[in-house]
Amino acid sequence: MSNVVPFRRPAAPPVVVTDVVAVADDLFALLEQLELVSARAAAMGRPAREVERTVQNLLDAVTAVERALDCIGEGDEAGQAR
Repeated sequence: MSNVVPFRRPAAPPVVVTDVVAVADDLFALLEQLELVSARAAAMGRPAREVERTVQNLLDAVTAVERALDCIGEGDEAGQAR
């Protein structure tokens, strides 16, 4: 009896073409969630340095989502303007 398990890569999920509006809607929902979490994180009863880092990381995520929305709204040109 062998205890060797063959390695198999999981099949890649099929690529589904989605509507730009649906992706934008998901990004807006994500943006709203990040903003709510940022407000709650700012009110945590943790050491100030930890709260500042947490909130800054969440604000960086908000910025990234906003950039993604800009790219969707303006096409490829928005991703190049940094």
